[in-house]
Amino acid sequence: MPRRPLPPLDYSKPNLARMKDALLGGHDHYEIDRQAVDAFLTVAPDGAAVAKEFRSWASRVVRFLAGTREVGQFLDLGSGMPYVENTHQTAQRYNPDALVIYVDDDPVVQAHGLALLEDHLVHVSGADLRDPEQTLSDPVIAEHLELDRPVAVLFNAVLHHIEDLDKARAIVRGYVDALAPGSYLLLTHYYTDGEGPRGAFARKLDGLMAGIGYPTVHRSREEIESLFDGLEMLEPGLVHLHEWWPEGPRLAPLTQLNHLSLGGVGIKP
Repeated sequence: MPRRPLPPLDYSKPNLARMKDALLGGHDHYEIDRQAVDAFLTVAPDGAAVAKEFRSWASRVVRFLAGTREVGQFLDLGSGMPYVENTHQTAQRYNPDALVIYVDDDPVVQAHGLALLEDHLVHVSGADLRDPEQTLSDPVIAEHLELDRPVAVLFNAVLHHIEDLDKARAIVRGYVDALAPGSYLLLTHYYTDGEGPRGAFARKLDGLMAGIGYPTVHRSREEIESLFDGLEMLEPGLVHLHEWWPEGPRLAPLTQLNHLSLGGVGIKP
């Protein structure tokens, strides 16, 4: 199967995938990444715990779809560095025949993914998720993904890096339009109501990330909901991550950062 060659790795500046790896307690990062993470944690000391909330949310949703809804195909867009309890591990625990394709144009992620993840039901694509048509035409994806059957498409902590809302909507719509009825959109996004201390904190975080070289944007509930246009939302709707089918009573206290993200799942009619 032809593959695009991996671009050269750049270790001279922070890398978003490696930064997330450092936040999650992984080992695939470098001093330049730890410095950027330390700057982030100075502003948001609970950042590591909330990074794990994003992963836990995705695991709960994938478990529900693979088990209860019997979804057999997952497209994880902007998947990031392999870590514990990756999408394929959760999906295949509840549906052993589930196909999972990870998509990330970051060469660091591709190198690690190709070394650690690939088998006959797990594949790694280096396509640029911002171009749905080209991504779905990528040889890795086109050979294995059956678009005439339901697919669960996952954008976990991805779209808040697309600063233009119309562009973010167009990206989501490009995938949704290509999917069969009964497919799912799984999405998390940084959120702000734009007011009070939380709004000021969100703007501070956006400024910090822009300074690191990876701009983010906290959007309003209405803006995030617009990414689900044309889909039917599953209960409990678009909510804070810790409110989406939590597993038992919460043990760790909630912080301001927990209230600056939302997650939801929509199904294509």
